[in-house]
Amino acid sequence: MKLSLVIPVYNEDESIVKLYEEIDAVVKQEQYETEIIFVDDGSTDSSWQKIEELHQKDTKISGIRFRRNFGKAAALTAGFEKASGDVVITMDADLQDDPKEIPGFLAMLEPQEDGKVLDVVSGWKKIRHDPWHKVIPSRFFNAMVSYMTGVKLHDHNCGMKCYRREIFNEITLYGELHRFVPVLAAARGYRVGEKVIAHRARTFGHSKYGFTRFIKGFLDLFTVWFLTAYGQRPQHLIGTLGLIASGIGAAVLIYLAGIWGISRLGLNWLTCLGLNEPVNIGHRPAVIYGVAALLFGAQLLSIGVIAEMLTSNRRSSAKDYSIKSTTGK
Repeated sequence: MKLSLVIPVYNEDESIVKLYEEIDAVVKQEQYETEIIFVDDGSTDSSWQKIEELHQKDTKISGIRFRRNFGKAAALTAGFEKASGDVVITMDADLQDDPKEIPGFLAMLEPQEDGKVLDVVSGWKKIRHDPWHKVIPSRFFNAMVSYMTGVKLHDHNCGMKCYRREIFNEITLYGELHRFVPVLAAARGYRVGEKVIAHRARTFGHSKYGFTRFIKGFLDLFTVWFLTAYGQRPQHLIGTLGLIASGIGAAVLIYLAGIWGISRLGLNWLTCLGLNEPVNIGHRPAVIYGVAALLFGAQLLSIGVIAEMLTSNRRSSAKDYSIKSTTGK
């Protein structure tokens, strides 16, 4: 079995060499056939020079350099496309992920005592060495992801994960969907598990993520929920909302039309409703609301049809990044 390590890098020149040394020690001890793929996501420091130096020292190292910062999802996608191993492990370059966890991840891909065979193993930083203002929102976010997607993981954001290579023949990453790979894999029928891992305090540099990370995360969560639940049948959700809106609008207009028509007949029992003369509905706000709901529902139905057409034709295969240079094979 060949192992591919995909490591996104963004301004981590202080930690790359030490990370390589730790990985190399584990690989030699366990005698793994390994390739290490560093993806420089537009670093402005000397990260790329460090990667080139490591490649000259060890041919199992290869690198990909982006022209600018395209984001972690693009970096991982480029690494996955280059990876040739049977198993792919992702980890961050800031030394907070411990390479000594690698054997444990691979062991969980083997058949378990209960007969289950996992395809994805996600790391769980049960004890975190991060500030409270990052830990608490992260736990809330993870609980929401687990509830909305049905994939029960304690740490969807963990950068250290292990996958069978064939998963990436079916999953396409873009935007910031990298944290949801286990969810996307589970939607395709792959088995997902998790492993408690050691989380080390940051030694070099600083976190690349701020508060906006959580805002983007919630928006991406809605995207993933929609893709996994209705990605192949968008009309089921959009069309349902359209029918509800149209139904409400039609009901309001039918009610108003009925009141107006009956009042024109001058029936005596209308006095019970306080309608002693023909009703003028032209100036009632309910008319505007009813027409707006009816039109809004029709628009949703139209959007649903367009979404179905786009789904049937699939999206373009154009990449979401641009590679400036590479090292290795």
